[in-house]
Amino acid sequence: MTDNLIVRAGPFTFSARLETALAPKTCAAIRRVLPYRQKLIHVRWSGEAMWIPLGEEDFGVGYENHTSFPAPGQMLLYPGGISETEMLLGYGGVHFKSKMGQLAGNHFMTITSNLDDLPQLGKMVLWEGAQPIEISNAP
Repeated sequence: MTDNLIVRAGPFTFSARLETALAPKTCAAIRRVLPYRQKLIHVRWSGEAMWIPLGEEDFGVGYENHTSFPAPGQMLLYPGGISETEMLLGYGGVHFKSKMGQLAGNHFMTITSNLDDLPQLGKMVLWEGAQPIEISNAP
């Protein structure tokens, strides 16, 4: 099984890689839900990022390879706890937090192509509203 993914978000398409060596349990949980379809909205507290609020959804994982400062193109899964479960995709400067304070999420995926399109996507989400996202296995 390959770690290569395709991410379609708004009008953009990106190649991505699962970080299985660094976050094996999180990546296994993500594989179980592929293809994954949701909507991206702009973050409220964290800076230049988009997120997928997931409420009480339980992916059955704890912390692994977690960070509060993802680089552009890194996607995190916050498994829940002091705030709701969520995914976060950075496109610029990010300090991951919520109204409860600083959070750390599991870095499970990295965008590997078309990184220059991420800020355009982020601004689209900010100014035009939620955009569809689909994460699927690469052919």
